[in-house]
Parts: sequence; C-alpha cells; structure tokens
Amino acid sequence: MARSTGQSVPQYRKHKATGQAVCTVSGKDYYLGPHGTKASKIEYDRLIGEWLAGGRPTNLAAAEDLTIVELLAAYLRYAKQYYGSDKYEKFQHCQRIAKPLKRLYGKTPAAEFGPLQFKTIREQYIANDCSRSYINHSMKWTVRIFRWGAGEGLIPASVPQSLAMVDGLRRGKTEARETELVKPIDDETVEATLPYMPQIPADMARLQRLTGGRPGELCRLRPCDIDRNDKVWIYRPESHKTQHHGHERIIYLGPKSQDILRRYLVRDAQMCCFRPCDSEKNRRKATSDNRKTPLSCGNVPGSNKKKKPKRKASEQYSTDSYRRAIHRACDKAGIERWSPNRLRHTAATEIRREFGLEAAQVILGHSQANVTQVYAERDFAKGLEVARQIG
Repeated sequence: MARSTGQSVPQYRKHKATGQAVCTVSGKDYYLGPHGTKASKIEYDRLIGEWLAGGRPTNLAAAEDLTIVELLAAYLRYAKQYYGSDKYEKFQHCQRIAKPLKRLYGKTPAAEFGPLQFKTIREQYIANDCSRSYINHSMKWTVRIFRWGAGEGLIPASVPQSLAMVDGLRRGKTEARETELVKPIDDETVEATLPYMPQIPADMARLQRLTGGRPGELCRLRPCDIDRNDKVWIYRPESHKTQHHGHERIIYLGPKSQDILRRYLVRDAQMCCFRPCDSEKNRRKATSDNRKTPLSCGNVPGSNKKKKPKRKASEQYSTDSYRRAIHRACDKAGIERWSPNRLRHTAATEIRREFGLEAAQVILGHSQANVTQVYAERDFAKGLEVARQIG
C-alpha cells in the first residue's frame, strides 16, 4: 500500500476489502466510514486539516509513545519555519537547547520527562561551567518546547506544567557561576581594537557605536531598508527583537553614519551591506597586492583557492561571526576581549548624559524607560559633585 511522503496531501481512497474510505497519514491508515458518503469526506477533511496544521509531520506517534527525539525534531521544524533559517540567532539557540535533551534522554518517552530529568539536564549545564543566567534562560526555553508539544496534542499538558513548577537557580544559592553586568566599553579600547579588524566588521563596530543599534540589526542592514530622502537617514530593520509585540524599530543615521555606509550602498537593494564574502575578497586582494613574487613567477592569483572548501564565506554576518571578529582583533591587539553589545551600552550612556533618558529610550528603541535604565549607566559624577558641595 502506498505511503504518504510527508509533502503531498494524502489521498481519499477506497479500501476494497471492507468498502470503507481510507487515508494514510504519516504511515498510519485511518478508516473514515463508508466510501463516498458525506460523513466520510467530512472526516477526511478534518484529518487532513489537523495534519496540515501540525506542519505535515512524517511520523505521528501516540502521545504515550512519542520520544524526546521525535518531539525535538517536530519542534525544530516548527522553529525553523517560525524564527527563520539557520542564520538567525533564536533558531540556533533552539538547536543548542535540543542537544543535551537528545544526548541524555533521546529515547525516553516525552510523556515520562519530569522534574527529576529536568534537574538532571540543569546539572549538566552547571558541570559545563555555564552561567546561572544562561542556565535559567535555557531551562525556560526547555519548558517552552514541552509546552509547544502539549499545545500540538503530542504530549500530556501535565508534562510542561510540572516542569514549570521547578524554581530557577537563585543568586548565591547555586554553584553555577555568576556573570558580570554588561558595561560600556571606553572609546580608547575600541580605537585600539579597530586597526586589527578587517575593514567591514570594523565599519560595523563604528556604525554600532554611533547608532546604538543591536548587533543583529547591523548584520541584517540592507540598502532597501534605508530611507534616504532627508538629511537624517532612517533605517527600519526588516525584523527586530520586539517585532512580535507590534513595535516599530527605527534607527537614525546621521552624517557620520552616512559616511560609513555610502560605500556599502552601491549593490543590489536586497543584498546585505556587510558580508563576510566581501571581507574575504578584500583579504585575498590585499594578499595579492602585497605579494613579493613577480606575477610572472609562482602561483597565478586565485589558483591556490580550494574548489570545495569546508567553510565558505557567507552572504551575511551573524552576531556570532561579528563577535568573533572583534575577539580575534582583541587577541591580536593584546587587550581584554569585549563584545559588540557593549558598544550599545556606550552609545546609550553618552546619549543619556547629553540628551536625557527619553532620548536614550528613543534611540535604543525601548518601549519602557526602565529597560533603558539597564543600558544607560547613571552619571555618577553628578552625584559625587552634589555630595562634595553639600557634605
């Protein structure tokens, strides 16, 4: 008997031995009633509707038989469609969350996963020297996976409910290490790092310092997203962190930002401005320009390039590749590593000091001022001056 491939819609067929209508969905036969009747066709429409709503799964197991591996596979298919392709940070985080679950409990029925197994996963994070905040965030996302499974009818609702009752790790009550608060980075350190960076990620860092944008917003910048009809350009990211809340994100590009961007706008409007493949091309050109051997001798430029390299420069920087470019430059410069998020904090602190909290809130794109308080450091110099004068 023919089986569904998981892509085409399963057919409404007649089972000759019984005269009933039958439909094969995800490898299982469903009998719908007497063939050709209205009731059987209604049942067929209901079954196919549920199958389509579930993302066309190729293997629907009963709730009591569904394993953790099968649940994770179904969730990752959903997450890839919901969050985007592999290049987006949230989908990459989903993949990281799935790894310890798959390694320790891959063959365990999902319905049997409870608080004890949940805490075992958490202990693995602690043993791997993950920070307390990262562990709590990862465990909340683990609960989200099981909550999604319950919402799809794959596992009992009691599973995510029991997991959600486990308290997160508290400061001072766990062996998990604490992380320092993200603080601004001084401009002297940034300027000492930039000469050791390739031109493209260095320009990304300069632009982020001026605009206070998020790293991901710089990575996804395209010419078509920029309104250049006024003296101050307006950049509206295609996607951003608070988009699902209905908020609009606007990044203001002044004269200094425009000077950095102009060289990257002469390209296809749908193409990202900052691309690792362009950076690799620049590196190869610089190597060729600085060669000592005459062109008439030695290798012809480009002849020693691998036809099928294991890693190929992509069309868009990710937040991780952008961060790694900064870290490598810090190592070359002999200074302590810093991350691109600190540039956002530096811009926020400067804007708040010069123009006030409301201006910092607008530039950072926060809907609430208390969120901006986290990014913009208070001007303690003012407090010191007051204390100095009034004793």
